[in-house]
Amino acid sequence: MSNNKLLATGLIGTLIAALCCFTPILVISLGIVGLSSIVGYLDYVLLPALGVFILISVYAIWKRGVA
Repeated sequence: MSNNKLLATGLIGTLIAALCCFTPILVISLGIVGLSSIVGYLDYVLLPALGVFILISVYAIWKRGVA
């Protein structure tokens, strides 16, 4: 994967995970669909996903600086 694609993946993933963590977008969407029972487990998925996407972004920026 090229550096530009890796950076774009990291930044887009970070943005989506941050929006779902810090705003009730995902909670409202799951409530509308009828899957509000899994809202309690979102922190177990979204916070690690946010961390992974931040690490991908940092790695892509670091790799861009080295190259």
